[in-house]
Amino acid sequence: MIAAAAAAVVVVAVTTRLSTRDADTPFPGALSDGITLATSVVIESLPFVFLGILISIAVQLWVPTRVIDALIPRSGMPRRAVLSLLGVVLPVCECGNVPLARGLMVRGFSVADSMTFLLAAPILNPVTLVTTYQAFGWENGILVARLVGGFVLANLVGWLVSLHPEPERLLTPSWIAACRVASTNSERPSLRRAALLFRDEMSAMLPALFFGAAIAGFIQVVISRDTLTAIGGHPVAGILALMALAVMIAICSNVDAFFALSLASTFSPGALVAFLVLGPMIDVKMLLMLGTTFRARTLAGVTLLVALGAFALGLGVNALV
Repeated sequence: MIAAAAAAVVVVAVTTRLSTRDADTPFPGALSDGITLATSVVIESLPFVFLGILISIAVQLWVPTRVIDALIPRSGMPRRAVLSLLGVVLPVCECGNVPLARGLMVRGFSVADSMTFLLAAPILNPVTLVTTYQAFGWENGILVARLVGGFVLANLVGWLVSLHPEPERLLTPSWIAACRVASTNSERPSLRRAALLFRDEMSAMLPALFFGAAIAGFIQVVISRDTLTAIGGHPVAGILALMALAVMIAICSNVDAFFALSLASTFSPGALVAFLVLGPMIDVKMLLMLGTTFRARTLAGVTLLVALGAFALGLGVNALV
């Protein structure tokens, strides 16, 4: 279902581009730009996917249960709060967090635990903190709003997911089956087993990454910067515009602050905060990768919750600054 929706987005984007007579770049040039942008997304994301898979394998095979139990509370909101800060010690961008979250589920973490980690870790990590500070400093509370808003929103979504009476129904049947096989595997940790896990995760993650990057690249060539600039000053429309942009361009959370800085003269602080919170949690590339684990209905609900939270956060920042 997600793949079909993504294909529909590509068709609409290409059709829009073909029908736009006053476009700045002819379609062949726009197509070349889209390929370049898609390639850059893959190059930017791939090292973090590799790192996330390696960390996931280490967690699954070699981190003793007693260590996890000693460091992380056993249940409830304290457990999710600690997990949302895991990015501080595992500074992997959103792409690498997907295989890591899958590894946590294999180790017995709940769907709500993994979802909280997935949404919070790309924002609450030292690389994102440093780059956001370098871009904005303490100006207009953008840095604080991003960190606090990301933490609160991730834990709110995690809490809502925890209320589901049948959390397994949020996952794809193939992933449920994979978790059951992994939980019954009595083979001792070894490099051979690690290599097999690496192969399986790569075969699941790479097609989604490539497809998501292609969608992000081709959508970007359709977006008119003039259109964005025209609505950027509106306190509400500007927020919605940057939220849409955050979902479509799929830029890494470790560098997105510098992209947002280039828009700071046009868009309000609230719009920038909404962009910086929504993008690391939900974008087209991320949705395709998450589709390997979560049902389409689950992702639709989470996307709606995160979008509403980011929008409310943007409005709040605009009201205060």
